Amino acid sequence: MVRYIIRRVAWAAVVFIAVTIVTYIIFFAIPADPAASIAGKNPGPDQIEAARRFIGTDKPVYVQYGRFLKRLVVEQSLGFSFATRQDVNNIIFAAAPVTASLVIGGAILWVLVAVPLGILSALRPRSLLDRSAMTFVLIGISMHPVWIGLMLSYFIGYKLAWTPITGYCDFFFNGGAGCGGPHEWFSHLILPWITFAILNAALYVRMVRANVMETLNEDFVRTARAKGAPEARVLRAHVLRNAMLPIVTMLGMDIGLALGGAIFTETVFSLPGLGRTALQAVNSNDLPVTQGVVVFAAICIIVLNLVVDVFYAYIDPRIRLS
Repeated sequence: MVRYIIRRVAWAAVVFIAVTIVTYIIFFAIPADPAASIAGKNPGPDQIEAARRFIGTDKPVYVQYGRFLKRLVVEQSLGFSFATRQDVNNIIFAAAPVTASLVIGGAILWVLVAVPLGILSALRPRSLLDRSAMTFVLIGISMHPVWIGLMLSYFIGYKLAWTPITGYCDFFFNGGAGCGGPHEWFSHLILPWITFAILNAALYVRMVRANVMETLNEDFVRTARAKGAPEARVLRAHVLRNAMLPIVTMLGMDIGLALGGAIFTETVFSLPGLGRTALQAVNSNDLPVTQGVVVFAAICIIVLNLVVDVFYAYIDPRIRLS
């Protein structure tokens, strides 16, 4: 088990270095010159050149990448924003809790919906429940998050006035201006959670249903039933334990991807998260902030995949043997 974890950690480090190299090369290849955008209005060639020297883009790409990697690994710093000169770490750490609240809450919601519905649908194929679940899957996959968010905002937030339409409130109320506290935090996030969860819930219903139906036809399940094991025990100890293994893997990967890809939901509901931060940085040609969001999202995906791999190996010894 220890050797397996060491191999996975080493591979995670290699993937991280590869992601930083590709990310830096991609953004270096962008034709827009960030120095021109921060040198002021109608800058002259001398001002643009001075701006290049100031932000370091006058050096070759390998020198810039070496400085970037040194700051990241040694100083744990993502640099400073070209547009605002703020520390990118502070920008990321201010936006990350918003996205984490959206993604984790949405993930809990879609798991609570998808797993029971997928299991019941698999146990009663071609029933009314199964047909209703497949209809939900078709509708959920077909609808875009922006459209879902706008419909929820209009009918539930505007027409019924049950929840706020936009904005974000911190979970911890500091007593200053603005909103805060668990109740305000929950009320501002319930519509984003539903919007974010619908697509993933639809995908996971189909995945859980297919895995459970496939596992029900395995030889070890038929053997357990032939030995007289109660149906509830067969379902719990044999079917669900094996059918949920791929779901655990996908859940860890999807949560990591969602941390950097919740841009549609954050834009519709004006949530100051990582997706909206990245969009604003791209529009202003602010490369350090854009790179910071990409690197942070990559770290989240790598760490979550590492945790899932270790957990997977713990519950399934065959992984360690392979």
